[in-house]
Amino acid sequence: MLIIRRKMGKIIEKDKLQELLKNLRAQKKVIVATNGCFDILHAGHVRYLKKSKTFGDVLIVGLNSDKSVRSIKGEGRPINNENDRAEVLCGLESVDYVILFDEDSPKDLLEIIKPNIYTKGADYTLKTLPEADVILKNNGWVEFIELVEGKSTTKIIDKIK
Repeated sequence: MLIIRRKMGKIIEKDKLQELLKNLRAQKKVIVATNGCFDILHAGHVRYLKKSKTFGDVLIVGLNSDKSVRSIKGEGRPINNENDRAEVLCGLESVDYVILFDEDSPKDLLEIIKPNIYTKGADYTLKTLPEADVILKNNGWVEFIELVEGKSTTKIIDKIK
């Protein structure tokens, strides 16, 4: 399910995730989780992640693997491979941990993390967010964050073309 191609300080391997979560909970840390492709990182992503971090003590980012991005976005994506995308995310002050996942949906990963708070873009609602049930059944809640108008990876790619 979770694949790590190279070790970096903020990247969590599947076999270390449970231990990390146990330690964070023992310290009474509020765990925030989010996920995405984060293919070509832009100002909208940076603001979104910064805002996500404000809801708790620790921000864990589930990063779609290359396989997952291709499945969701189609051939030709991602533009940047998973190792590069992970490294860029690790460089952000707001991001505490990054974990890669192969599935199209983060449900399995969220079932393991059981975050106190899960953030997603405001283009979703509780009714349209497939993973909302996992968060709510584990006593978490979802915070929807307003997107930055005009900022998207697809728009950047279209502009380049």
